[in-house]
Amino acid sequence: MARKQIELSNDLAAELAGPGDEVIRTLEDRLDCKVYLRGNLLTLDGGDDDVAMGETVVREITDLVSQGHEVAPGTIEAIGGALDRHESPSSILEDVVWRHRSLKVAPKTVNQKRYVDAIRNHTVAVGIGPAGTGKSFLAVAMAVAALQRREVSRIVLTRPAVEAGERLGFLPGDLMAKVDPYLRPLFDALYDMLDPEKVNQHLERGVIEVAPLAFMRGRTLNDAFIIVDEAQNTTPEQMKMVLTRLGFGSKMVVTGDITQVDLPKGQGSGLVAVSEILADVEGIEFVRFGGEDVVRHKLVQRIVAAYNAHAEKQAPELRTAAERRSGGR
Repeated sequence: MARKQIELSNDLAAELAGPGDEVIRTLEDRLDCKVYLRGNLLTLDGGDDDVAMGETVVREITDLVSQGHEVAPGTIEAIGGALDRHESPSSILEDVVWRHRSLKVAPKTVNQKRYVDAIRNHTVAVGIGPAGTGKSFLAVAMAVAALQRREVSRIVLTRPAVEAGERLGFLPGDLMAKVDPYLRPLFDALYDMLDPEKVNQHLERGVIEVAPLAFMRGRTLNDAFIIVDEAQNTTPEQMKMVLTRLGFGSKMVVTGDITQVDLPKGQGSGLVAVSEILADVEGIEFVRFGGEDVVRHKLVQRIVAAYNAHAEKQAPELRTAAERRSGGR
């Protein structure tokens, strides 16, 4: 057993002593050692390796706080995950893709950083993984930033209208009202990124367009940032159709979770197919998220892990050969 005591600055001690000691508890869980904070003195008790890792993590947190970062449980996870993979935590957490008022959007995990880089550096980026990994939220942030920088002239949000037996024709209202329940997560992200008046103005002028996937057929989308959400519910034919809508000066992000396919039984998912068909095509980058990338409540990570384990037993055919080799990430 080893013990290390670290004297902290007032700012760092205040960050770690957040509401309900949540940050300290996360630090303790991540490090597998006991963590005590008394005033400005942080004590680490545990095995030699765990205490040494704890000291490294605290040093990284100190650097981030000195640069103006706030410390949250997700920050601890990001730092630990980056160090596990021998990557720089600051290179992840300092990559702010969008700021709006008090909101600062940046990757929180190593895979989120790779996802953001994939969107930047490739014409088509495909994010595959469970709920809560930031696939849609980061895509919207990147889209709004690209629009702000005038790299594109419009944002197109689309997803297949497949949900628990409902169909667009049976829902009340005009097209916007019909589409709203399907694209609500993307709308929520937009309203987080921009003032409501600005979002409504963009919608009225067609700068932001929302439409079900069926409305993409026959179009060519030039100078646009296209987000295809919930792509696990596309058929292979629909996936091919939407990918070939890509025009000049455009960028596309495809997101989905292959463990949550709502298509009729026996119907193959376009997202599963595309990860096999286009894996080696230049200009397309695939990023696979795992349970460790879930940035919601800690319990969500455990729920995702349990469902993944169950799916592995019940339907291993849903996982491609590439995913089995990479452990689903």
